[in-house]
Amino acid sequence: MKVFQFLGADQGFDSRTCPSLSLAPIRPSSQVEAAELCHSDTHVLHGRGAAWMCALPVVLGHEVAGTIVKLSDSELTSTPFRVGDRVAVACVGHPIQKRNFQEALGVGCDGGYAEYVAAPLGNLAKLPDAVGPAEAAVATDSIVMSGYHGLGGQGLNGVAIAALRGAKVYGVDISTTKFDQARDAGAIECATSLDHFSDQSFDVIVDFAGAQATVGAALSTVRNGGTVVLGGLASATVQFTTTDLVTKNISLRGSKSANTREFREMVELLASGALKPQIEEVQY
Repeated sequence: MKVFQFLGADQGFDSRTCPSLSLAPIRPSSQVEAAELCHSDTHVLHGRGAAWMCALPVVLGHEVAGTIVKLSDSELTSTPFRVGDRVAVACVGHPIQKRNFQEALGVGCDGGYAEYVAAPLGNLAKLPDAVGPAEAAVATDSIVMSGYHGLGGQGLNGVAIAALRGAKVYGVDISTTKFDQARDAGAIECATSLDHFSDQSFDVIVDFAGAQATVGAALSTVRNGGTVVLGGLASATVQFTTTDLVTKNISLRGSKSANTREFREMVELLASGALKPQIEEVQY
């Protein structure tokens, strides 16, 4: 099968032909129909994220959709999946227990930048007919009063999901070009700085940028006892004063991805038409 293999930060991608479906016989194998280019993959390609890789060379791609073409005999009797099922494949797991990336798709084992992929059963979700492969691949890694800092792909999906869950949502980005999309997704108001919302009291601020300026602004703006969630990787390190964190009793946490339950909820939202991610498809 054809694959895009990552050789290392100094060598980048290489298009190669590898053995098909024999790499992981104990895992169900799927024919890939769509694989999302995650922003974390760009960090890998540009060098800083290469340290995340558990083995090289490796096929990247941890957000995938396709059709099951192979199951072992034990899987046929112990799982609800069957050959021919359309599935989404995500790099999900317990946020604390699964810190080891050895089995993570596209990190510790070959991912979806290929014609076929072999993934653990726990990473699969059946796709309804109403959900296309490109939508499903995007949904695998997207997604109180909430402020969203950074209105790119993840930020817009985050706005939509929070609004669907009943939150009052505000969006912030240094560019105004995504404001209309954010409002359509459910944002009450958008601005280029959190300072614009000085009259609001945010329970949660989710930072999809992860830059020095955005982290500091989030900590100074969130309400006493509020939560700041970091989901962006723009800066390798950020500095902030501990005064706000301690005196305001703020919870600061990181978020890598969704868990299995949330992943399957996103598929349901797509099928219902409530969630409509922005997609740009490139044929391979």
